[in-house]
Amino acid sequence: MEQEEPSFFEESRQHLEGYLQDRLLLLKLQTAEKTARVAGLLFTGIVLALLSFFVLLFLSIMGGYFFASLTGSLYIGFGIIAVFYLLLLVLVIIYRKVLIEKWVGNTIVKIFFEKEKEENKDASNN
Repeated sequence: MEQEEPSFFEESRQHLEGYLQDRLLLLKLQTAEKTARVAGLLFTGIVLALLSFFVLLFLSIMGGYFFASLTGSLYIGFGIIAVFYLLLLVLVIIYRKVLIEKWVGNTIVKIFFEKEKEENKDASNN
């Protein structure tokens, strides 16, 4: 008995299934890579924010005592620092959409599409 060769449609179906499985695997790998990159950046950002917080905390305490020695009152010295932070908070609230939200959005988009730009450049060079 002879083995039957697969028909054109059966062979095309097998190729299509293989292609779809490969594309799905590629999509999973790309998603995992980008998620890992975002998680790494997030972790780094949290560590930097925590360290910056402590530096700012101790500089604020130092500034409070400095202004206290200039004014002769702890309340006024630390009040000056509190007013500075209050003004800073108001500025951040006013400019959050222009500066912060736009920057965060652009950074995330850049992370997700940076690899595709590199791949497109490599493909056009070949």
